[in-house]
Amino acid sequence: MSFETELSKGKFSIPECLTCKKIIWPPSEFCDNCNGETSLKKGEFEGKIIEFSRQDKNYFCMVEFFDSIRLIAKMTTNPKKDQIVKISKCGITNGNYFFEII
Repeated sequence: MSFETELSKGKFSIPECLTCKKIIWPPSEFCDNCNGETSLKKGEFEGKIIEFSRQDKNYFCMVEFFDSIRLIAKMTTNPKKDQIVKISKCGITNGNYFFEII
């Protein structure tokens, strides 16, 4: 299974190298460190809000996972810097990834 296949099903997973155990981001089938194959780690990963901005009633947060993965996610409640969050919804719409956090 690929990262995009899982994301299109609404599941957030993170590629990890089977050989050296490095978290791979951006997602790839091969490790950029040792060229080993990757496997998708599944679960409810916790991330930390490192920045955010507001547009209308939505907040857009830069969230960091595993001290290396950063992505932008939408949040409907008032975020706080360094707040621990989880992805509540994700997917692909019109070829674009989207993430929502709680």
